[in-house]
Amino acid sequence: MQRRRSPALVAVAVSAIGLHASALAQSPPPAPGTKRMAQLLEECAAAASPEECTFLSAERVKLFRRRVARAEGTAGEPDLRLKLATEMLQAGDLDSALAELDRAEAAKKAIQGAPERRFQEALDGTRALCWLRLGEVENCLDHHCCSSCIAPIGPGGTHVNRRGSEGAIPILERMLKRDARNSEARWLLNLAHMTLGSWPEGVPQEFRIGPERFASECDLPRFKDVAPECGLAIATLSGGVVTEDFDHDGFFDVMVSSIGLRDPMHYFHGNGDGTFSDLTADAGLTGEVGGLNMVQADYDNDGWIDVLVLRGAWFDESGCIPNSLLRNRGDGTFEDVTEQAGLLSYHPTQTGAWADFNGDGWLDLVIGNETQHKEHAHPCELYVSQRDGTFKEVAASVGADVVAFVKAVAVGDYDDDGRPDVYYSRRGATNLLLHNVPDETPGGPGFRLVDVTVEAKVGMPTMSFPAWWFDYDNDGRLDLFVATNNGFTPQQNDKIGEFVATGTVNAEMPRLYHNEGDGRFVDVAPRIGLARAILSMGSNYGDFDNDGWLDVYLGTGAPSFAALLPNKAFRNDRGQRFQDVTTSAGLGHLQKGHGVAFTDLDCDGDQDLFLEVGGVYSADVYPDVLFENPGTPNRWITLRLEGVKANRSAIGARIQVDVETPDGGRSIHLVCGSGGSFGASSLQQEIGLGDATAIRQIVIRWPGSETRQTIPGAGVELDRFYRIVEGKELLEPLTVKRMRLGNAR
Repeated sequence: MQRRRSPALVAVAVSAIGLHASALAQSPPPAPGTKRMAQLLEECAAAASPEECTFLSAERVKLFRRRVARAEGTAGEPDLRLKLATEMLQAGDLDSALAELDRAEAAKKAIQGAPERRFQEALDGTRALCWLRLGEVENCLDHHCCSSCIAPIGPGGTHVNRRGSEGAIPILERMLKRDARNSEARWLLNLAHMTLGSWPEGVPQEFRIGPERFASECDLPRFKDVAPECGLAIATLSGGVVTEDFDHDGFFDVMVSSIGLRDPMHYFHGNGDGTFSDLTADAGLTGEVGGLNMVQADYDNDGWIDVLVLRGAWFDESGCIPNSLLRNRGDGTFEDVTEQAGLLSYHPTQTGAWADFNGDGWLDLVIGNETQHKEHAHPCELYVSQRDGTFKEVAASVGADVVAFVKAVAVGDYDDDGRPDVYYSRRGATNLLLHNVPDETPGGPGFRLVDVTVEAKVGMPTMSFPAWWFDYDNDGRLDLFVATNNGFTPQQNDKIGEFVATGTVNAEMPRLYHNEGDGRFVDVAPRIGLARAILSMGSNYGDFDNDGWLDVYLGTGAPSFAALLPNKAFRNDRGQRFQDVTTSAGLGHLQKGHGVAFTDLDCDGDQDLFLEVGGVYSADVYPDVLFENPGTPNRWITLRLEGVKANRSAIGARIQVDVETPDGGRSIHLVCGSGGSFGASSLQQEIGLGDATAIRQIVIRWPGSETRQTIPGAGVELDRFYRIVEGKELLEPLTVKRMRLGNAR
């Protein structure tokens, strides 16, 4: 059975085509730089090797068909047929995959009689996944709704077409009867029963995972996925997201990417009524394909937010694909200026960060590249702005030419000296913290980066992935969160199945490094509730309930189709503990979580949550998700910062809001930026104030210039939008249109 698109998604696409057919026909041709990049990207896609790149599923089906044909009648035939079936599953040809599994079993029996246990387990496991994926396609995609794939699956998310899960259940039960310790099969059995509405009672007692395993530690109002109503439920593979008002019309836009080498990016323009229209062609972005992550900034200080697209992650040497710098031209269109800006290079990556490393008021760029083999080194890059829209690469001269499998670069001024420092999350190796120190060498960039990892005690975990700096306890110092992902092998996936089933697992845990204020850090994750086994991928932080304490959302998953694990939401309880609120808030989406953005898309004062979902194998697509925040009574203020001596987009600005509450005064601390290292929230700072009754003052420390700007609270209202310009004494109130997402309720 070939992969099919959901009717709901088709309806969205047809609607968009109907609305914009004439506009698309008259869309301006892409700019010369964009056309040049499209040509380079197509050359990279054409050269990608299915032998080397295991995620090119359709191409690998052809590869293994040839291998099977050569091996017919030999001892190697059964294993090759099993591998071919797995590739067919990953390419979305489910009927062919099931038929090929039967051929593999028959070939094995012809050679040696009954298959050995290892082979039988692999056969049955792949069969079960084929049936489960069939259930997803025929229900979660073809009949997609706001309750689809939200764990634990309730009545609204149960499957109408039952044959997929009904086909998987007897296979999973058979596997568990052979080995009751198979925790992955146990979890998938419970999940299959959830989709049929027969959980938990329908699951045999000895294999049952009860509702208590999903209980929240604190209740939050339930979020709802409104992406289909808004026109944002586009089916993609894994990718990135940026949320910004790119055209200054007062409404947020959403840009998403997808990892496939020929997958187009999408630019969704906010219509101002709670809906979005796909204006990718109109924006001049035709040909901009691929990319697992994106991060935004006004790199040229012209007042318009630009976007960096990061490409090639996980593709080994086939991932030597150029990134793209998309310059916002201020007229609703973008131009790829990668080559003319001096950023054209060929390395696999998914992570980068903007910061003003030398304090000159212009943003520089650090990129973390992936080195998988010593013979093919891909050093990390650091580009210093030349203050004319171009950059100079200086990584080797400043000590940033790190060679490792880098999954995150997190930038933050941890020692409060006015100079941003860099943390490298290096999968499979000790992580690195590099301290930014002045360097007056003539002709140099004005800084260098010194390794202080050992002194700071922040080198773990070794199987890390996303990482970020944030002040989780509002003490004015930046703390460091480093998430783990232990799930890229079947054995490690089974560990996570064990965790879902029992709540315990012997796996590496995330770290939350509390900043002690003396250059050292202490891991507080075990006592604060974040030492949990989670396959973290796309992740970010924000404030679910506007209480002024930063919360965490961790997208989960691994390439395997078995990695259907709830994404996790943790509420920050006054800096003392992080509480699992996944189930009560309805945020436990089962599909693979990648780009995550916290942004107030409906301008009602609370942060909504956009989640770019989908896997990496060619058929593992899923509609993206927009969780609408139901709101709380807590107060808030939203600030749009504009640098003058500092960089225009104010990235790195330190914000302190002092408020009065019924229990006395308190301070709330944030740093202006797009949040975590995988997914980009808006640079607009949406600040929860809890039960505040008044604002005493707002203090801004501008990056680079180190200007300290204090704005008295007199005349500053709660629950309002304001613009702050560096050096101006007064806030500028903004008139913002509040809307209902989807415009259908």
